[in-house]
Order: sequence, then C-alpha cells, then structure tokens
Amino acid sequence: MSQITMGDITADVVLKDIKNVHLSVYPPAGRVRISAPTWMSLDTIRLFAISKVDWIRQQQQKQRAQERETLRECIDRESHYVWGRRYLMKVVEVDAAPSVRREHRTLLLQVRPGWDAAARHAVLSGWYRDLLRAAVPPLIAAWEPPLEVSVRGFFLQQMKTKWGSSNAAARTIRLNTELAKKPSECLEYLVLHEMVHLLEPTHNARFVALMTQFMPDWRHRRQTLNRLPIGHPAWAY
Repeated sequence: MSQITMGDITADVVLKDIKNVHLSVYPPAGRVRISAPTWMSLDTIRLFAISKVDWIRQQQQKQRAQERETLRECIDRESHYVWGRRYLMKVVEVDAAPSVRREHRTLLLQVRPGWDAAARHAVLSGWYRDLLRAAVPPLIAAWEPPLEVSVRGFFLQQMKTKWGSSNAAARTIRLNTELAKKPSECLEYLVLHEMVHLLEPTHNARFVALMTQFMPDWRHRRQTLNRLPIGHPAWAY
C-alpha cells in the first residue's frame, strides 16, 4: 500500500486488478482510501484525488463534527451504553474478582477498593469485548450460507479510524470493540459489510448490489451508526 498527499490530506492507495478508481472516506475520523487499477501511476492517481479534494473535505468535516462521548471516569450515576441502550453506572468496591453486570437500567461495576479510573475502565472494556465475542459468531454463522462465503476467524480491536476491516486472502474480519455500545442492528450491518468484502473488496456497484440484496436497509443502519456518538478522542480506540 502506498500513500499520496494533497496539502493536509493523506490518502492510502491500493493498486488492484480493477477497471476504475474508487475513492472512499471512512468514519469516524475521515480516513481516505483510493483503490486504483494496477497500471495507473501514483501521479495520475494524485491528479484524480486533487479533483476530488472539495468532496473529501466535506466528508471529513461531517465525520469529524460527529458528536463524541464525554470522557468516562467509571463513577456512580455515569451514563454508559450497551447495544444502544443507556445505563447508569453503580460502582461497588469489594475485595473480590472484578465484574460487570446489567440490572434493569443499571450497569453494576464491581472493582477492588481503591482502583482508579484506568483500572475500572479496563474492566469495563474487557466486558464489552466479551459481549462482542459472544454476539459475533452467531451473526457470521447466519450469513455464511446465503452469502456462500466462509469466515475462518474474526478479531476484535480498538480502532481510531474505522468500524471494521476484512482480509480476503485470510478470510477473516476485524471489528471495532466500540460496536458493543451501539444498537445490535449496527453490529449485524458491520458483520455483513465485512463478509461481503470477502466477495468484493471494493465499494463498487457489485458490492452495493450485494449489500442491497441481502440487507435492503443497510444504508439506514449505516446512517444510524455514523450518527451516534463516537469514543472520546483521549481513549485509545
């Protein structure tokens, strides 16, 4: 993968066996990616990108203006989200193994006495990861037969610039751990999105047609996800 710059904009460039150039700006931070035919030179790709600078800036501005969560301290009465639903945190300090559990509209965080915000956040992050680890396999299993595609594995990762990614050669997908905070239909959209990329690596007409065929409301789900608050910039997503 190469990179080109247009002033303060940097774009990742991937050369592929395709006919046309594809330009994408990815939420939440406005990462720019260009897929281009293998025969095309970087100078030609840069000229194409320069012609699209105004559009790129518009997309980046919209994405960077997206509402961000306030910095969480993991204290009593603080709001946290699980599958898109709001919970108020209650912290219990006890000399026992840390844990998290939901009780009605309360998120009960059990930690050892004296643990600071970083330690509490680590417990909560691990719990979110466990939620995703349990939720993703059934979604993959459900979509494999209609798509006629096999996923060899999935990975969960804190990401700063994207909700997910895929590796067609390895037949794996990667998902942002922030998705455990979003509505479950957004997670399903991301799983399908990355699985379709195992069939079609670019966001071309075939990709759009496949998404529409298998999930007619995928654009609405994408809009919902991209409209929701994203993680606080101080956190290592």
